[in-house]
Amino acid sequence: MAKNDKINFSTPSGFPEFLPSEKRLELYLLDTIRRVYESYGFTPIETPAVERLEVLQAKGNQGDNIIYGIDPILPPNRQAEKDKSGETGSEARALKFDQTVPLAAYIARHLNELTFPFARYQMDVVFRGERAKDGRFRQFRQCDIDVVGRKELSLLYDAQMPAIITEIFEAVNIGDFVIRINNRKILTGFFQSLGISETQIKTCISIIDDLEKIGEAKVKQQLEKEGISAEQTQKIIDFIKIDGSVDDVLDKLKHLSQSLPEAEQFTLGVTELETVITGVRNLGVNDKRYCIDLAIARGLNYYTGTVYETTLIGHEALGSICSGGRYEELVGMFLGEKMPGVGISIGLTRLISRLLKAGILNTLPATPAQVVVVNMQEDLMPTYLKVSQQLRQAGLNVITNFEKRQLGKQFQAADKQGIRFCVIIGADEAAAQKSSLKDLKTGEQVEVALADLADEVKQRLMSQ
Repeated sequence: MAKNDKINFSTPSGFPEFLPSEKRLELYLLDTIRRVYESYGFTPIETPAVERLEVLQAKGNQGDNIIYGIDPILPPNRQAEKDKSGETGSEARALKFDQTVPLAAYIARHLNELTFPFARYQMDVVFRGERAKDGRFRQFRQCDIDVVGRKELSLLYDAQMPAIITEIFEAVNIGDFVIRINNRKILTGFFQSLGISETQIKTCISIIDDLEKIGEAKVKQQLEKEGISAEQTQKIIDFIKIDGSVDDVLDKLKHLSQSLPEAEQFTLGVTELETVITGVRNLGVNDKRYCIDLAIARGLNYYTGTVYETTLIGHEALGSICSGGRYEELVGMFLGEKMPGVGISIGLTRLISRLLKAGILNTLPATPAQVVVVNMQEDLMPTYLKVSQQLRQAGLNVITNFEKRQLGKQFQAADKQGIRFCVIIGADEAAAQKSSLKDLKTGEQVEVALADLADEVKQRLMSQ
């Protein structure tokens, strides 16, 4: 390589890279999400980043967001091995774009090793071949849970989802939020009652799902463009704008079901929604955390029942911060049997990006260390190492400064990293088995016996 040649070492577009303070925030959120998931009995799994292309396309996804062509990269003298492997057809591979389709394949592969209902969580990175822009990534981490049954699955699993969402977002303290709940059967049944054909219903649901993005006027235009009459369109708009308390909306839906023609699907959806709401209440979820929103549709075609979207109040432009729903056919498609499931997903990378930019979350200190043992003189290093280990054994995170520098510079370095305490031990302190403990937050410096040092730091950390 010539001297003037430069390697472009910038990150590829759409692939995030974290500073330590950002990564520590992500790990904190992952730990919080994991703790809540596991408190409801969800078990972790991991699926390959690469799946067979035919698996990823199994539900008609023809690849608007699939990153293709994940082949073995072989040198020229081994190219025959690649040619022999035949990387086409059933062997063609791609990066997974979500966790749900790979879950279906995972269950098919391990059917006899799993216990049903199977409740799993997965917090892997996924990949989408979409145009990278602010808050949109080609690689991002999703934190998913799903419960899958064989032949049937209690609606109380649907009711658990809002309870789980509530616990997570209350724990991370991001402000007020509301979980908007609906049932796709209600929408489907209502469209059927208007005489809209089955082939048009899926398109109508996708259009309704874009209401917040494009507005009521454009929704009307698109519905009428799909052949929905102006009268039908107005009835749809009036229907999805039904609001009020949860009980008010349920009462309005029950009353409406009595007057709709061919209301079987509609009535079933209302009954399911009422069962889910009752379960949410019995789980003790605060009434202000959820509502019924008949405009929530979830555009993905595999949803068949309960659907959820979570909105941060006052920051609605951020979009849904957690969404999901129930599906009947997705998981069983590889096995040819009914395996209903329900799940939710938090797109954590996107969420962190949005919340940091909005000032709702802040990054954490760059290091988890709480204490620095400063270097006053090289011959005391055995003491510094011993004290550092004693503090670690007491449960504290400690950095030992191995290089001797001016004391002020050691304080500055600790403060820059967000470390609060510095332990100072000179020759006199070492002889007396004492130390000076400097609190960089308050500027206070106190003398502490080495035997009491860990307890002193812990007490001060608890009082901050």
